[in-house]
Amino acid sequence: MKALVTGGAGFIGSHLSKRLLKDRHKVVVVDNLSTGSLENIEGLKEHSRFDFVEGDIRDAALMEPLVERSEVVFHLAAAVGVRLIADKPVHTIETNISGTEVVLDSANKFGTKILLASSSEVYGKNEAVPFREDDDIVLGSTSLSRWSYACSKAIDEFLGLAFYQQYGLGVVIGRFFNTIGPRQTGQYGMVVPRFVQSALRDKEVLIYGTGRQSRCFCYVDDLVDAIVSLMKSEKAAGKVYNIGSNEEVTIENLADKIIEMTGSKSKKKFISYEEAYGRPIEDMMRRVPNLERIKETIGWEPKTSLTKTLEIIIDSFK
Repeated sequence: MKALVTGGAGFIGSHLSKRLLKDRHKVVVVDNLSTGSLENIEGLKEHSRFDFVEGDIRDAALMEPLVERSEVVFHLAAAVGVRLIADKPVHTIETNISGTEVVLDSANKFGTKILLASSSEVYGKNEAVPFREDDDIVLGSTSLSRWSYACSKAIDEFLGLAFYQQYGLGVVIGRFFNTIGPRQTGQYGMVVPRFVQSALRDKEVLIYGTGRQSRCFCYVDDLVDAIVSLMKSEKAAGKVYNIGSNEEVTIENLADKIIEMTGSKSKKKFISYEEAYGRPIEDMMRRVPNLERIKETIGWEPKTSLTKTLEIIIDSFK
């Protein structure tokens, strides 16, 4: 199989590319390296079945021939991370909406099956935990740039499902819930690498907000298993799937756990979102996926505990 991975030099994309090569597929990665890095794919470039193309997914002249030569597309390229979203809202909207439009147009032109990576951010401020794929979307004010990302990913989903309904394009949508693992950077606000790096250096662990907000963290290899299996499934097209762990932890307890596991002398420090990001940022208190749909479709559920995942991440930073 020939697979095209957009954003393949990023955190999730590099792990997916490694898995596809392991399964003996041909892999082409396209990435503009705005948040991804060549370092993430350094060990892959030696493979004869791997190619890297530096470029922007919004460039239709670039994307069409790449999609034409592919049998499946994993569309992971996006502007991600609360820090990046807060600092560059125009970039976020243009990349996520215009880029997805170009990739879908190209896939539709050649009838290429495609997986669209979406986000649990789409649920917004919905409080009906655990979240089901058909739940309502509850977004905050347009004056808060945080919600531009959620809205852009929701539009990606609407667009992908429209291509499925109108043209019969094989579109599968995965809503990713807080994926973590080696090679993830804390540069754009990702909490686990920030905490681990601070703890390993005995620096203050900065907790944004009260720390009582909770998340479910999914090991990246488990997520990769899910999206690879979804693309093999004959039943998955035209649907949205939650992909994540349902092992819930508060952010303060996560900090405590990381400090303990690293043997750190770090102290916790609580700061406001406004202090952290330089502007008001709304957050949601809980984000827990209902996994019934994906389990019923492909029998998938996460295998790796949070403790084991943190062990792997801590070892990778050491």
